[in-house]
Amino acid sequence: MSTVVIDSGGANLASLRYALQRLGADVTVSLDPTVIRQAERVLLPGVGAAGAAMQRLRSAGLVPVLRELEKPLLGICLGMQLLFEHSAEDDTDTLGLMTGRVERLPASPELPAPHMGWNTLNALRADPLLAGLQPTDRCYFVHGYFASGHLPDVVATSEYGQSIAAVVRRAHIAGVQFHPERSGAVGAAILRNFLNS
Repeated sequence: MSTVVIDSGGANLASLRYALQRLGADVTVSLDPTVIRQAERVLLPGVGAAGAAMQRLRSAGLVPVLRELEKPLLGICLGMQLLFEHSAEDDTDTLGLMTGRVERLPASPELPAPHMGWNTLNALRADPLLAGLQPTDRCYFVHGYFASGHLPDVVATSEYGQSIAAVVRRAHIAGVQFHPERSGAVGAAILRNFLNS
């Protein structure tokens, strides 16, 4: 199966590629629109700031490609946030593939921002990405911005002072706020579910 990880410039590209290869995927890291259009599965990872990430996608001519893509697409961390309409980070218009905005995560003495650590997922409805997962399973989060857990495309939430979107889906487009490539066996199961979707 041809799987393309979009070269979004993040530091997690190598670990994500390795995690997918361990699952048997034929993985290419690319910014080439033709390569991305021809892939059977596409992943949009992201580490860093929304403004820089969107500029990289725009410069590569990928914004219309991603908006028109008909193959399964999975956004990871910042990549998930880019699926929404706007991010408060750098006051950036994003891809508009999901309804809603991404806001800055408020900090408190009890709940510092960014949110870094392991959290459970609260499934709101069944989704292929979550097949086989248990309520006690934990995923690894690192993020300073979030989409509300009350938005219409949210299929699972996590709690961090409030309900945050942990897994989102609209048709063939999905996203996870956490890092599956850093989430052990649970993350591997989620990536396997994506490859098999």
